[in-house]
Amino acid sequence: MSSSVDGPHRGVRGALVISLDFELAWGVRDTLGVDGPYKQNLLGAREAVPRMLDLFARFDIAATWATVGFLFAESRDELLAYAPKLRPSYADGRFDPYAERLGEGERDDPLRFAPSLVAEIASRPRQELASHTFSHYYCLEDGQTFDQFDADLASAAKLADARGHRLTSLVFPRNQLRTDYLAALVRNGFTAYRGSERNVLNRPRPGASGSPVVRALRLGDVYLGLTGPGSVAWHDLEPAADLVNVRGSRFLRPWSATPSLEALRWHRVASSMRAAAVSGAIFHLWWHPHNFGANLQQNLAALTRHLELFAQLRDSYGFASYSMADVAGLTQRTARQA
Repeated sequence: MSSSVDGPHRGVRGALVISLDFELAWGVRDTLGVDGPYKQNLLGAREAVPRMLDLFARFDIAATWATVGFLFAESRDELLAYAPKLRPSYADGRFDPYAERLGEGERDDPLRFAPSLVAEIASRPRQELASHTFSHYYCLEDGQTFDQFDADLASAAKLADARGHRLTSLVFPRNQLRTDYLAALVRNGFTAYRGSERNVLNRPRPGASGSPVVRALRLGDVYLGLTGPGSVAWHDLEPAADLVNVRGSRFLRPWSATPSLEALRWHRVASSMRAAAVSGAIFHLWWHPHNFGANLQQNLAALTRHLELFAQLRDSYGFASYSMADVAGLTQRTARQA
């Protein structure tokens, strides 16, 4: 039964939102490292990006690519020219990205620069270029300040603007959301951000992934559904201070070589998508391109299966595909009309 509903508050039309944290080396430099075993994933991400774009085009999928501003730069000189004078003063020096040794540009340093991939994303239909801050900024780590975060966002916006792109959606690196920092988003022209899932396991916290207990419970949640479907009702997206929280629903973990775990992973995401389609809610799926960097074919096959399910739900329930900017625009328009 195809739905004729064409707006978020008129009834049953649900939506799939996909966002990707596009960061390459900047997302793992202080945890997994760049030149160790994880380098395979980072290099593989450069192949994964165009392959995912092809899949999104095939299934008419909108997606938001939250991109670290450093990746926009054509060269080291350009990156430093756009860098803010006011830089993050982290108490832990390992977090400082400006201490990182840089190559000349994308040709000799393809894990820290990616202007060709940024251009490829921007050239594809229904793909939104968004921000993952300029420097993969950590809002919950000690030492940094609101003004430093504000300056970081201004640099991200300026470099994107120089490439002809206006950034209106933002994803906080490591989901380190601070509500007292949202004013900086408004000041720099953002209208949407991705908030964390509404459960204790995924609440914002400092560090990369929480305590061992939290990590174990998150892993269990992937396969066993400890926190529920994670879908978001449209009426929960009412804008505040010109910002819409397009809350995340589920992190898409990479493909598992263990068949039983892969079956559970598939069921967890598929059942949540179906529930959102039937109830007219939003299901917001997110991951990093480097998660697909190893076992690329298997990860693409798993993603294809999810997108095939989306196509079935679109035909049966009018399930839509929206970027974060799409959701913010629909929500703000509805609020103005109310």
